[in-house]
This record gives sequence, structure tokens and C-alpha cells, in this order.
Amino acid sequence: MNTLWKGNWRVRVRIVSGLILFAYVLVHFLNIGLGLISLDLAEAFQDMRELVHRSFLGSVVLYGAFLLHGGLALWRLARRRTLRVPIWEWIQVALGLTIPFLLITHVVHTRMAHEVFLLNDEMGYIVGLIWNTGSGWKQAALLLITWAHGCMGVHFWLRTQDFWERVLPAFIAFGVLVPAFALAGFMVQGRLQSAALRDPDVFPALAEYYNWLSAEAFATLHQRSTIAIWAFAAVLAGVVIAMATRRLLARRGAVRIKYVSGPEISGQPGMTLLEMSRASGVAHLAMCGGRGRCTTCRVIVEEGAEHLPPPSPEEEASLAAVNAPPNARLACQLRPVQPATVLRVFNSDGGRVRAHQSLGKERNMAILFLDMRGFTARTTGQLPYDVVFLLNRFFDAIVPSVIGAGGTVDKYLGDGLLAVFEQEDEAASARAAMEAAIGISSALATFNQALKAEKAAPVAIGMGVHLGTLVIGEIGAAQHAPRTIIGDTVNAASRLEGATKDLGVELLVSENVLRAVGQDVDRLDLEILELRGVSKPVLALPVQIGSDLREILDQEAAA
Repeated sequence: MNTLWKGNWRVRVRIVSGLILFAYVLVHFLNIGLGLISLDLAEAFQDMRELVHRSFLGSVVLYGAFLLHGGLALWRLARRRTLRVPIWEWIQVALGLTIPFLLITHVVHTRMAHEVFLLNDEMGYIVGLIWNTGSGWKQAALLLITWAHGCMGVHFWLRTQDFWERVLPAFIAFGVLVPAFALAGFMVQGRLQSAALRDPDVFPALAEYYNWLSAEAFATLHQRSTIAIWAFAAVLAGVVIAMATRRLLARRGAVRIKYVSGPEISGQPGMTLLEMSRASGVAHLAMCGGRGRCTTCRVIVEEGAEHLPPPSPEEEASLAAVNAPPNARLACQLRPVQPATVLRVFNSDGGRVRAHQSLGKERNMAILFLDMRGFTARTTGQLPYDVVFLLNRFFDAIVPSVIGAGGTVDKYLGDGLLAVFEQEDEAASARAAMEAAIGISSALATFNQALKAEKAAPVAIGMGVHLGTLVIGEIGAAQHAPRTIIGDTVNAASRLEGATKDLGVELLVSENVLRAVGQDVDRLDLEILELRGVSKPVLALPVQIGSDLREILDQEAAA
């Protein structure tokens, strides 16, 4: 199941309805921003926009999305058993609850006025009427609040996705520029149209064009907006009363949950295990905010599993996607009714015990395997001090080439190493890996010149460069788990390095790496390699001396 859409039907409806509203808000704000260019352009765009969202189908979709999104949010709020949630969630909730109080007046004085009193609510009318008034400031605040709420929703929906880390800087810039563009358009046209409406020579024509409302019509609209605001306030008060009532009733029959290697907590029947943890001040990781999508809140039930309610189909699907054992449950979905003993799979206590880095993520990246040739024979009979001294000199010579190319040494393997190149995309990762291989070969030549001057034998190496899917995460016992990489790509790169010995070359670069940088592999003399433990043959370019790689590729590109 795609992790973007994990969760029960309420979660999925909230996501879809939120995206519909976010798309509408984005188009609406861009429409306002066009006022920065000209009123005619802004109003022409408004006419096209209203053909869609004021049509019967458009109205059903837009207002249906608003009612569903808001209604489910209020329902979720009313069912809360604890007020202990992350601060970002309270900020998002507060912004969302503020929106209707400001939006109702805007909708009543535009859409309702248009439908009931045949008002021509063009952009010029709206911005001219409210410019430099209390209503104008409220609508500017509504713009910022709505946009901030929507951007937070998108961010916390996508933050568990691997690509989001790369996209986030662009999204932040986008999130700043859109409201700035809209407010600039509002400011420019607000001044111009307000002045036009105050001009006694211009106002009669504009009043006729807009079908200016009478004082009685304005009073009616004001009355209806006031009633709607009080109605929403009553609904919100009902939600607060429901929360308080549930908390009072739930004090009876508390359920006790014991954490392995952790505290014992209690909660009320109907609360999720995640809510119990938060209410008791126990840190419990939930990267998706407790919506059943990321599975990072999962626990292993060690005692009392037979008394727990069965998982929903959505929870079962989420657990199956991560190959969780039969006694695993999602804390954000599990509502214990009897005592139980559970183990948190991932901790979130401010340290790096089992936080985000330990969860594992997939990336397509290039890696480089390197091994020193004949190391055992070379060091036989030497003192341990001399062996360590040689290795450290060797790594001091070649590792700067890895770092300089933008890579990192994932691990040292005795007389070799594994380097990984985390870049913004596959092409950049592949280029960095090849640059590192070229640099290592050149650095090795310089290192061997120093050995020659010392009357010592030169060092020979083999390197394998490959690109593919890697699993990155902290692997090991809690508090002693280094960040590392695993996967078939690592095995293939290791086997490529080993194949350099059989071919008598210093470097093998896989076809995947060459294609990632846009190289025409059909023009290259690639070797077809059957590698042990690798299911399919791997095509790779053999390079006698690694530093010649750039020249070989340049010659093929020029041919």
C-alpha cells in the first residue's frame, strides 16, 4: 500500500478533501495576486475560476470538501481523551478553528450576495470595498491563516516520504511567495479601487456595473453572517463540552499498560495507546501524527494480546507492509480495554535511541567498494604497530578524495572501505562516486611514490562502483546502533570490487552508474559479469587505472 494513503477511511477522506481545498485556495490566491499586474487580468481569471467552482458540480465538490474536512476534524477533536499532543498539532488545530470565523463573512458577502441579491462581486468591488477597513485586515489575516494551515497539512502528510527532504526547501519558498504575491495584488488594487469608489464622478457607473447593494441588503447580509458565526461557535462549544464530558466519564475503569523497560501508565477505555502515552508524558514516536500511515508508533504486545480488540483492515495492511510479527500493533489505532504489557519498537525520548534515523529508508544512490590488494601477504611478519601505521597512512591518502567528491565512508573493512554518496538525485550521486574513484586512483599514485622513496613496495587496490536501491538506517542494539547501509546493491558493489582482481584492473564501473550520468553505454566496451550472490548478470566498464576513467568517457563522447 502506498504510504501516502495509509490510514482508515476518515484519514483518507481528510487527505483528499484537504487537497481539494488547498488547490482551491492556491488558485484563489494566485487570482488575487494578478491584481499586481492589472485589474482586467485578475477579473478575467476570476470569471474563468468561477465557471468551475460556482457550477453545480464545482459547488458540490468544493463545499462538500469543506464540510467533510472540517466535520472530520471536529469529530476527531471531540473524541480526544487527552490534550497532550505535539505543539505543531495544536497550532494547526487552532489555525483551522479560526478559519470559519473569518471565512463565513467573506462567503456571505460574496457568494450569497451574488446568489440572493444578484451582486456582481468582481475583484474590483471586493478589494475596493474592504480596503483599509477592519474587514480588510480580517481577510488579510484569513489569507495567511488559511495558507499556513494548508501548508502545515501538506508538510505533515508528506514528511515521512523520502523525496520530501529534497523538495522541502522549494516548498518553503513556494509557501512564502504565494501569500506575498496575493497580498501585493490586494494592496495595489485595494488602493486603486477604493479611490475609485470614493470618487463621486466614477462611483455611479461602478455602482450600476456592480449592482451595488442597498443598505437593507447589507444589513441582511450582516445579520446572516452573524447568525452563521454564532452557529459555528455553538458547534465548537458542543465539541468542547463533548471533550470535557468524555474525560469526566472516562475517569472510571482506567486501563493499565506496562511498557517493557519503561514506565507503567494508565488510560481510559476508548483512548488509543498513543493517546495514553502522551497523556502520561511518555514519549512515543509517531511521524505521521498518529494517523496510521507511517507505522513508527508500532508496539509488540508481550502480554494481554488476547484481550485486545482485533486490528482493523487498515491497521492489518499497514503492519503487513512492514512485515510486522503477529503480535505487533499500531499504538495510534489500538484502543486497549484490558491491561497489557507492550514493547515500543521505536523510542522517541530526545536522544538517538530509536528515532528517525533508526527507522530505515530507501534511497537510490551510488556506492564505492575499495580493497587493498595482497594486504595479508604484505603484512605477514610485521609488528602490529607497523600494520596499523600503514593502513592509517593509506586511508589518510585516499579518503579525502571521497570526502571531496561529496561522499562519506560508511564503514572501514580492515584494509578496505565502503563509501556512499548521498546527493540530491541519482545522477549527482553517480557523478560523485566516479569523481571519488578518479581521485582515489590519483591519490594512490602519489602515495606509491612516497612508498617508493622509502624503498617500500607499492600498494595496489581494486574498486567497484555501483548504483541501486539501498536501505539506510541505524542498525544494531539500542544506543549502540551506527548508521549504515544494506541491500543487494551493497553485495553487487562488493562483488564488482572482487572481480577487478580476476580482470587485472583497478576499477569496475557498473552500467547503472554510467547510465545515471547520461553516458551512451552502447559505445563502451562493457564486460558481462556473473557475480556470486547477484541474481542477474551485471554489465560494467573495466578501467585499468582508475584515474583514466574521465579520459575514457570523454573519448567515447567525442567519437
